[in-house]
Amino acid sequence: ETVGVFQFESSGMRDYLRKLKPQVFEDLIAMNALYRPGPMDWIDDFIQRKHGLKKIEYLHPMLKPILEETYGIIVYQEQVMRIASVLGGFSMGKADMLRRAMGKKKPELMADQRLQFIEGCARNGIGQELASKIFELMAKFAGYGFVKPHATCYALVAFQTAYLKRHYPAEFMAATLSSEMGSTNRVVILIQECKRMGLTVHPPDVNESYFDFVVKDNAIRFGLGAVKNVGKNAIESIVAAREKDGKFKNIFEFCERIDSRDENKKVLESLVQAGAMDSLEGHRAQKLQAIETAMTFAQTSQADKRNRQTSMFDFSDEASLQYPMLPLVPPWTSHQMLAAEKEMLGFYVSGHPLERYSDAVKTFSTVTLDALDGVGDGVKVRVCGIISQSRQTLDRRQKPMAFLTMEDFHGSCEVIVFSSVYEKYRELLQQDELVVISGRTSTREEEETKILCDEVVPLENAWEHYGKTLHLRLELVGVDEPVLNQVSEIIRQHPGDCNLYINLQGPEKKAHLIRSKGFKVNPSVSLLTELRQLLGQQNVRMEG
Repeated sequence: ETVGVFQFESSGMRDYLRKLKPQVFEDLIAMNALYRPGPMDWIDDFIQRKHGLKKIEYLHPMLKPILEETYGIIVYQEQVMRIASVLGGFSMGKADMLRRAMGKKKPELMADQRLQFIEGCARNGIGQELASKIFELMAKFAGYGFVKPHATCYALVAFQTAYLKRHYPAEFMAATLSSEMGSTNRVVILIQECKRMGLTVHPPDVNESYFDFVVKDNAIRFGLGAVKNVGKNAIESIVAAREKDGKFKNIFEFCERIDSRDENKKVLESLVQAGAMDSLEGHRAQKLQAIETAMTFAQTSQADKRNRQTSMFDFSDEASLQYPMLPLVPPWTSHQMLAAEKEMLGFYVSGHPLERYSDAVKTFSTVTLDALDGVGDGVKVRVCGIISQSRQTLDRRQKPMAFLTMEDFHGSCEVIVFSSVYEKYRELLQQDELVVISGRTSTREEEETKILCDEVVPLENAWEHYGKTLHLRLELVGVDEPVLNQVSEIIRQHPGDCNLYINLQGPEKKAHLIRSKGFKVNPSVSLLTELRQLLGQQNVRMEG
């Protein structure tokens, strides 16, 4: 579980690491270099060769000492330079020029370098055809290959962050949350990871919080710096007043003790709506309604103190100081509270609209929305969540379609509903609807992954619609006997009436679908959670 670990937290990288089973530091260096355009095509080959599932081959024996550490695959730019030097007779300076020429992909320069390389290879007894093949392989990797010292530094930081996450989980996650405070999506992902790790994240509180996320009693306290409209000066004033005279009791005392230059109506509204004043007297609706009265009270009290005058609000005996009464207004509904939290924090704190369907969300989602970017283009997915925004429009043929914003416990994404699908499901495509959406991913360069919708089902009907068969996808690469034994043991511990299908993926992308005759399962959340932790989220799914 590498969420928060430098370079290793994307869903795609996590899947590859699960298959690779790193055993030495060099494995981490290689994955850093391979996980990028170009070399990424060779990751499966790299893993298969490491585990002995594919023969390690070299185009020429002279390549073995250069490529042996990476199982015969060019991974680093230094390897390109060594090949040019050892096989083509280039000096290291000239080899570096070749590397740069390959990176820039200039045809005239490349043609000249190719000729020189082939001539150098000929002097080492390597034929023109093989030399050309080696040159093409070098050119492919040189354009995208990583410099090994850079990959090593990245791997070292990854190792260090993984160590801190394992041995100092609360402190590591608090520091990571503070560093990502400006990104709502990242904070959502990290708080969900805290929950998965068993770490408690307390909500923001003017009586407990600081600017950053902090650790107290092995729990994390939400940082006030993540609350919208609340600046650093206001937070420093809150903390200073609290440390000087103790915790705040009510909103009137709060306003009186805080420097009026650091507070305004917007700051107070944001703190109330975010739940950061829940430890003060009254409920949120009362405190929001009382803000103007509290500010007037504070201004009068502070002015009187400055002028050393007395007023109806200023007594020499501060214990007998009478504060205004909170207004008698009804409390907010749960929906109002959650909506206000979402507006001020970018996510829900005291609950979640999906909470009562959390089992269905975990069971029937084939991917969480924070991991959607790592899925790839054109992949079938199913997601469960709430429609937070719905915008209807007309397509080129003047037929209605919709653009949705879908949210789950982990993140959000855009869903595009074309006219043919829109007509069928339009009643379900409204804001605040809880739904299951099936479709395909659409990934374009420099854009976040979207879902092209094919089907919409009310979340309350998910078990009836999808809960009939369990499908496991097992790749022969990276799934060894101990893993299969664990799968078997998990299945044995959850007997039931649901059919089990196993989709075996071979090295050449060949698939075999097998129905288990000996096992039927109970598709509980615990079963799916255990299997997904072992095999990966996308490799375990329920079908109708």
